[in-house]
Amino acid sequence: MTSLSISEWFTPLSTFEKIYWCIAIFFSLLFIIQNVMSFLGGDVDTPDATGDVDELLDTDTGIGFQFFTIRNMFGFFTIFGWTGLACIERNLSPFMTIMISTIAGTIMMVIMATLFYYTGKLVANGTMKIENALGATATVYLPVPGTRNGTGKVNLVIQGTLRELDALTDDSETLPTGAYVKVIQILNNQTLIVTKQ
Repeated sequence: MTSLSISEWFTPLSTFEKIYWCIAIFFSLLFIIQNVMSFLGGDVDTPDATGDVDELLDTDTGIGFQFFTIRNMFGFFTIFGWTGLACIERNLSPFMTIMISTIAGTIMMVIMATLFYYTGKLVANGTMKIENALGATATVYLPVPGTRNGTGKVNLVIQGTLRELDALTDDSETLPTGAYVKVIQILNNQTLIVTKQ
């Protein structure tokens, strides 16, 4: 019983077929590695985030429709390669092989881009919107000096999450730790104006 080595199998192939085999195998490996890394948390298909985190979260609109990404290119060439090999196996002309495999690869890119676009839309946006604090009841954590004479801190639940935020008061007396207060205004989109409840 004789075993066929890779060189014995690969050498007789035409140059056109060799190119398609190289594309199919190389990009299939990259596609598999890239997806395994995504599942393990090593996906780096997004740009680095720099700057103020709160500002980035406030301006984040979610994942847009991204057609030309590394992931999509890997998908394109993987399908391009295997579709081309299927066409070669059916003895189609080089022109038809290239055309069909290009169309198949493009369809794969569209499917992947659409899939990730709608998946991104399903992710809940955890960005805190401070305006949701208006009218809410809070508990003083650090005393809030009266007549806006200094900044204290209050704890309150916004969007289902306990938050600690800076607070001022127009009340004449200092609001002590543990006092219940009501948020009546938001200053500069970051500091709460509270009053004793």
